[in-house]
Amino acid sequence: MAAVHDAHPGPDVAAEQETSADRSLAAFLGRAAARAAEQTAGGAALLLVGGPSQARPRLRAAAGLDSPEQAREISGALSSLIRDVMSTATRQVREGDPASLGQQSGGVLGLPLQADDGPCHGVLLVLCPREPSLAMAENAAQLAGSVALRIDHDALRERVNELEGALVQKEPAIGQDGDEILKLSEALFAQDIELLQSQEKLGSVQRLKNDFIEKMSRELRTPLNSIIESVISVLAGENENLSEAGKANLRNALDEGTAFLRTLQNILDLWRLKQSELPIAQQTVNFREVVEEAIFSVQDTLGSKPVVIEKKIVEPLPKLRTDLPKVNQILFLLLDNAAKFIEQGRIEIGAEVRDDRLYCTIQDTGIGICADDQEFIFEEFFQVDDTSSSAYRGAGLGLTLVRELLDLMGGEIELSSEVGRGTRVGFSVPVTLA
Repeated sequence: MAAVHDAHPGPDVAAEQETSADRSLAAFLGRAAARAAEQTAGGAALLLVGGPSQARPRLRAAAGLDSPEQAREISGALSSLIRDVMSTATRQVREGDPASLGQQSGGVLGLPLQADDGPCHGVLLVLCPREPSLAMAENAAQLAGSVALRIDHDALRERVNELEGALVQKEPAIGQDGDEILKLSEALFAQDIELLQSQEKLGSVQRLKNDFIEKMSRELRTPLNSIIESVISVLAGENENLSEAGKANLRNALDEGTAFLRTLQNILDLWRLKQSELPIAQQTVNFREVVEEAIFSVQDTLGSKPVVIEKKIVEPLPKLRTDLPKVNQILFLLLDNAAKFIEQGRIEIGAEVRDDRLYCTIQDTGIGICADDQEFIFEEFFQVDDTSSSAYRGAGLGLTLVRELLDLMGGEIELSSEVGRGTRVGFSVPVTLA
């Protein structure tokens, strides 16, 4: 859920026409909540706004949750923490297991919406899947200060507009009102500068993150590609002169290098998706060829495992128009995940076109996923447990990337699994016939 606006409106709010300033503030709060949730890497954030005179601040925006109802439920469950933050205007941390709130164990961070020594305008709640780091807490505090500064700024501008309107109607009182307008205008100008500086600082942090991701990817991929090409060249040109042990070591290095390169690409793709830098491009797609290519690509993951891959394609399966690279990537990631967690048995790929959508399923007879873990399986860097992390190669980004790509394309995904019996993942994307 990207944002929730005016979750607790008063009796007259619905009748009032929302001004452009209200819409601008609502959009700002939505972006702030989304940024706070993003910093937690899998958590959520809620913004509650209201002055000290209000019995309870109003839920204005939330991110990282499934629905507005869930946001309201969580804000109600954390009412005591909200009161503590509002009354003391200090940072509060509630430790323990907020699993009942739909989050992993990690705690809840409560921050006052306060700029410098100004009034407390509400609370920023950050639900953390893991214990919040000091850097994450400081970033969230800076974000809460920026929100408070924006609210101060809007309130001050509204007061200036009121006085200017009153000044037009009351010419005799121009001296007293003029002095107050001048003082408030000076304060408004100072806050304009402070707000611009705050937004510039946040933008600078975002640019640094973007530059780091791009540079890290480029600096690592360039030498890695060179290493992979060198290994392939040695295997192809010196194959007869190599011992069996040497061939095995080089093939192992090639497998590890290829897997590392794929992980780097997943990180970069996921980052570009979050920055809305992966546009959708339509091409004519022969899905049978996509399936064959994905099967060929996962042979390295399967290795010598006694696993049979079966295709069940419902006819007719015409040529389609959709985003070929993204569909190819989704199918490969799901098939690679199935190949990784199966030791023997069968992987079945099903496909059909129905009602202007492509439906595809990948079903395996692998180790399966327990019910408690299925809730978090699409979260970033999530691993089922420590033993699985060491036994099965991967960074825990594949399924997250699948979900993000499908969201971008207007697709859907579902997962069902049983420990010891296997997993079934189905997805669908909108398509048009070529």
